[in-house]
Amino acid sequence: MKSIRLIYNDREVEVEAGVRASVLIELLGLGNPHPLGFRIEEEIVDLQTPLTRGGRVEPIFPGTPEALPILRHTAAHVLAQAVKELFPEARLGIGPATEEGFYYDFDVSEPFTEEDLARIEKRMKEIIKRRIPLERQEISKSEAEKIFSERKETYKLELIREIPEERVSIYRQNDFVDLCRGPHLPHTGLIKAFKLLSVAGAYWRGDERNPQLQRIYGTAFFDKEELRSYLERLEEAKRRDHRRLGRELELFSIEEEVGPGLILWHPKGAIVRKEIEDFWREEHLKRGYQLVYTPHIALRDLWGVSGHLDFYAENMFAPMEIDERAYQLKPMNCPFHILIYKSKKRSYREFPLRYCELGTVYRYERSGVLHGLLRVRGFTQDDAHIFCREDQLEEEIFKVLDLVVYFLSVFGFREYQIYLSTRPEKYVGTEEIWEKAEGALAAALEKKGLPYEIDPGEGVFYGPKIDLKIRDVLGRFWQCSTIQVDFNIPERFDLTYMGPDNRPYRPIMIHRALLGSLERFFGVLIEHYAGAFPVWLAPVQVVVLTVADRHEPFAREMYDFLRASGIRVELDARGERLSYKIREAQVKKIPYMIIVGDREVEERRLTVRTRGGENLTFAPEEFREKILREIREKIV
Repeated sequence: MKSIRLIYNDREVEVEAGVRASVLIELLGLGNPHPLGFRIEEEIVDLQTPLTRGGRVEPIFPGTPEALPILRHTAAHVLAQAVKELFPEARLGIGPATEEGFYYDFDVSEPFTEEDLARIEKRMKEIIKRRIPLERQEISKSEAEKIFSERKETYKLELIREIPEERVSIYRQNDFVDLCRGPHLPHTGLIKAFKLLSVAGAYWRGDERNPQLQRIYGTAFFDKEELRSYLERLEEAKRRDHRRLGRELELFSIEEEVGPGLILWHPKGAIVRKEIEDFWREEHLKRGYQLVYTPHIALRDLWGVSGHLDFYAENMFAPMEIDERAYQLKPMNCPFHILIYKSKKRSYREFPLRYCELGTVYRYERSGVLHGLLRVRGFTQDDAHIFCREDQLEEEIFKVLDLVVYFLSVFGFREYQIYLSTRPEKYVGTEEIWEKAEGALAAALEKKGLPYEIDPGEGVFYGPKIDLKIRDVLGRFWQCSTIQVDFNIPERFDLTYMGPDNRPYRPIMIHRALLGSLERFFGVLIEHYAGAFPVWLAPVQVVVLTVADRHEPFAREMYDFLRASGIRVELDARGERLSYKIREAQVKKIPYMIIVGDREVEERRLTVRTRGGENLTFAPEEFREKILREIREKIV
């Protein structure tokens, strides 16, 4: 019998191949609490998994981050068992653990209701009380097909037939059986705190051509206090949901008549966008960028030269025929910027050459993944491409990092995670070029003193990249900024410049976006500020409210006075009660409310109520200067 060597805390142990991982508890002297599983090198196994490989071993104890997916995966199986007990005709899809909890997909004749969720949750609690063991079995594919065929589990049969190995693993909980690799808890009684959250439609395997299943979402923790805190954060996230706030604050909409994933910017949302764009353009011009504009479509052949047809076609819309030639809605701006570069001969003296554009692009996203502003089919990217010499590369990346950090701080984001994404499985160019590009990105990050993690294999097909994920007020991280080094596309388009020796050389290209897409960034901003934007971004910065009709002349004078200075101000002189008008302004999240009554008219002073409920008094000129300073300094 083959033996396996394992190392734990610099101690070496030997076990027979094929024995279950549970033998390690006694062998390694692990007491109370018992581990739920083990990490062996990079693989996570539960206590029932047969040991097949050696290496360094670490126990996974309850309450640790690595134990949470094991708990949640088991909770998903308990959910599936509960559904099968209550709805025997339901057919099983898949049920993984996720970063936030777990879900399971079911094919049922009628959608689940809120009452159904309550019944399912109650049955899950009964299953947990039974402390049912999760028994792992490894069987042949033919045996698995027989088991799931008898149970009419057609989706499981589809998965089994795609497994390349001849043997598969299943888990049993009494009469409930599921096809699964694991890992799982030893028994259901170890689930201490869980909650079913919602139900939604989800296409089988994310493909809208497949049947739509019912997906039940839930979450689970080892501790009830952790669950309570999570549910509170979830309620706060719902309060900040950009889709709800976008509708209530009249910022944007997505209309069926237009199509899913396509955004209509309403006047108030358009004002916020204008402020973002104006700031973006001003800062780029200050830093030596040149503005360009490019069309929304191009001949499809262009995307063949760039490599997008080889590596990105599934994310592109179908071509359209014009004058018997195939045209393409652009998924990227870069080929256009390259052709602007190629429009004349270039000299080394021109470098670095920086083109920037707020360019609208179109990418095909499956309907099942579209999500408000955060996942769309048409969006405007704050794009730029820098053409430089190799000796300028590190400094240019450093300058882009400086600009990224500055931009994010202006919008109120000062915490982020940084990832350096390396060569993917499918790529163009040589390994030597990739190593050079990855080295330049790493050197700039280190020079800037920014901590980062390696994200292996997550670069784009033409080069490695730096991704920045910003942290919002709820502690969530959002992917926005990216910096990509490209030695390959300049080669594909045969880009050259004349060097000091009058010989042609190949430039290096940096692709970069600071905010990502304006749509996605706007969605993140809405949720970060819960719609209560800083004064410089607020669609309406001040509203003037009258107490009675006789106060309207002075109120209108103050309205005109502020408006003449470029302040976005509204006048509410309706005959409604003042309390009603204040409440309405608070719902609209307007930063400042000027209250005009008898005293204000007599003294020609302003009583100002802030969005937070504080009351202040100002002379008109004093208040105007306060607002203008907040706008000018972009105070958040």
